[in-house]
Amino acid sequence: MNTEASLEFIKKYTADVLSFFGENVEAEVSLRDDVIEVSIPATSSNSLLIGRNADTLRSLQFILSTVLRNSNAAIQRVNLDIADYKKQRAERLAEKVREWVEEVRTTGIARTESLNAADRRIVHHVVSEFSDMKTTSRGEGRDRTITISVA
Repeated sequence: MNTEASLEFIKKYTADVLSFFGENVEAEVSLRDDVIEVSIPATSSNSLLIGRNADTLRSLQFILSTVLRNSNAAIQRVNLDIADYKKQRAERLAEKVREWVEEVRTTGIARTESLNAADRRIVHHVVSEFSDMKTTSRGEGRDRTITISVA
């Protein structure tokens, strides 16, 4: 399945999954850096679709990726966002990271956080804005941590 077919396939598949939840909305699908970006607008089922700690959102994203992988699609990575939940969460985390950077600058004491891969990526990106700061990741799997310190 080529790239264009992959995008159309995931758009229809997402609509089918949403109809299971009683929602008749169309997802916005685009391609960015070899990742299919799927954005579902706000609906009355937001809390159900996102779930506690975004567990349902991550599960839906996993299902979409798995379906593409099993269909031998050209693009198999999917980033799903529902009602801009991930976008808003990333903005809140970025603000918190800027506070951590200032704290590390002031105290000189490195700060270590245990975060998931997506959140660590955000931390790396935000800290890269500061030339006098650096990040390092250590550990494996769920035990992986990120440390913010003075460069």
